Amino acid sequence: MKITVLTGGSSSERDVALASAGQVVAALRSRGHQVTVVDTATGTLSPAEEAARLTPGVGVAPPTLADLEVLDRGVQVASLSNLPAHRGADVIFLALHGGWGEDGTLQAVLETLGVPYTGSGPLGSGIAMDKDIAKRLFRAAGIPTAEWRMAPVGAEEVTQALGWPVVVKPSKQGSTVGLSIVHHAEDLPAAIAEALRHDDEVMVEQFVPGRELTVGVVDDQALAVGEIIPKHEVFDYECKYTPGMSQEIFPADIPASVAAECQRLSLRAHRALKLRGYSRVDFRLTPAGEIVCLEVNTLPGMTATSLLPQSAAAAGITFPELCETICLLALQQGR
Repeated sequence: MKITVLTGGSSSERDVALASAGQVVAALRSRGHQVTVVDTATGTLSPAEEAARLTPGVGVAPPTLADLEVLDRGVQVASLSNLPAHRGADVIFLALHGGWGEDGTLQAVLETLGVPYTGSGPLGSGIAMDKDIAKRLFRAAGIPTAEWRMAPVGAEEVTQALGWPVVVKPSKQGSTVGLSIVHHAEDLPAAIAEALRHDDEVMVEQFVPGRELTVGVVDDQALAVGEIIPKHEVFDYECKYTPGMSQEIFPADIPASVAAECQRLSLRAHRALKLRGYSRVDFRLTPAGEIVCLEVNTLPGMTATSLLPQSAAAAGITFPELCETICLLALQQGR
């Protein structure tokens, strides 16, 4: 196949996207496919630029907002239709995370081009990225999820409705960018202000203690359940992308009945948000044994430490096979 990999971009997860692309490009080329790489912020990458940018490391913190603003000035989503790599591609692989690369905006543009692309369509992508809407659909589908409020919200309402601590986060961001755990009422305004730096909507969510579990979904099939044990209080940006900052166990050491229920709920969440192709669903398993859905990722990371490839590997699917399968699913959906 002729495959164009779109990566980079100008979201806070730019470095994650480039690291994902490096893994995906190598995997697809190992299967004999012809691959072109496009950084949506700068254009088609030469072999030298690929070697310089598609490095496996992500770093302990996302790019600064100032750096992203500079990149964003060069991004013209609609102009992607003019790239020769797109016009000749059999399929477009989206190695993008966050921002307009994952929220349905780019997906809507690609629909007009008529070229198959990986992952979910505009509607599902937008729904999943908006955590408030996604949680409402979880509830409608009978999927347990933590109680929440959208800012503006005061400490008194949080105390009565949610209790402390709470998770304060941008409603439409990923990789825990802008996320805070707030234990005391006096710290709530600062946490909301920090989240507002990254999004115009902020969610204040009840903190759910317990074990963090994750399930990959590919071709409407739930893969192996994994457990994440981060060194920080939450599975934050540094723990996600720094080797040694978290322990990931696939398959998770949990009862078979719990694993089966996580897989059942992951498929229900995937379908409730009208997703296609593949996704990753994250849960908390409370000390009382309750399974609580945290969120669904429509373009989960494909870096060396990412969870979906590990979930697939535990199910007997190699990384090159996973990347190729994702492309074939896009071709089937494109028809």
